[in-house]
Amino acid sequence: MKLSPDTASAHPELPGRGSPALIAILRGLTDAEAMCVGMCLYDAGLRTLEVPLNSPDPLRTIATLREGLPADCAVGAGTVLSVEQVARCEGAGAQLIVSPNTDTAVIAETVRRGLRSFPGAATPSEAFAAIGAGARDVKIFPADQVGYAGLKAWTAVVPQEIGLIPVGGVEAANLGAWLGAGATAFGIGSALYRPGISVRDLRRRADALIAALESALTMSRRTP
Repeated sequence: MKLSPDTASAHPELPGRGSPALIAILRGLTDAEAMCVGMCLYDAGLRTLEVPLNSPDPLRTIATLREGLPADCAVGAGTVLSVEQVARCEGAGAQLIVSPNTDTAVIAETVRRGLRSFPGAATPSEAFAAIGAGARDVKIFPADQVGYAGLKAWTAVVPQEIGLIPVGGVEAANLGAWLGAGATAFGIGSALYRPGISVRDLRRRADALIAALESALTMSRRTP
């Protein structure tokens, strides 16, 4: 199941609202295991991978993934906290810039460079600040703090074209609830990848997440 759209773009984009995707957050991934993990997830159907900058040698790992994976797989950098880091991440091949916070300077620099910005926001005020700085996707973080009801309320005021992506506590068992609340994509961290996980277990987790998403999408189409 391919969950990402426009493969012809230089910076592959995530689907808009109504066509959710899974974003693999690979915190702790090393360069040595990058291609093994990357290809496992790609073969399972994931098309968006994020390497947080607090991982070992993250820029090298990002470069390895970008050089080794097919062009329709977007590779991003996470935990990006400064304008200087944005430039270094782009140099390594990152196409997505993900942050845990709303830093308008980071967002503006990301957009200026033609990269996709995913700033973190925990309140509608932060979300609108991010949108005002040029973000077209907002990382709902920490999602378990905002909650389903909170996200549902956001959708009444956030423009329809803005992606809303919960991160933090998202797993196969609650994808349907997040989808029903208005999520357009999902950031999956430790429910998918942890340092030292075997390829077999990683593939099993990836398959379970994709099956859960397919089931949730099917159920949502049946609900008036």
